[in-house]
Amino acid sequence: MRLGTGTLYLEPGSPWENGYCESFNGKLRDECLNGEIFYSLKEAQVLIEQWRVEYNPRRPHSALGYRPPVPAAYIPLGAPSPVSQPRAVM
Repeated sequence: MRLGTGTLYLEPGSPWENGYCESFNGKLRDECLNGEIFYSLKEAQVLIEQWRVEYNPRRPHSALGYRPPVPAAYIPLGAPSPVSQPRAVM
């Protein structure tokens, strides 16, 4: 059964045809790449991955009412428990 689907190609020089990707590319450039000088490929991979982890699950997203996608109470397996760290007494 053929569904009639195919590949849609964007015109070169037409960023408005793919707003989601262009928005992400702009944020990556503004928030990460413009503020760094990478001296090796490994350094670039590590720093961009750190930014990606912050960008995807932690930072507030306007589509979610400026809440982060992953709740703050979520603690991945193997992560140190916040209860195990004593708080400073003031």
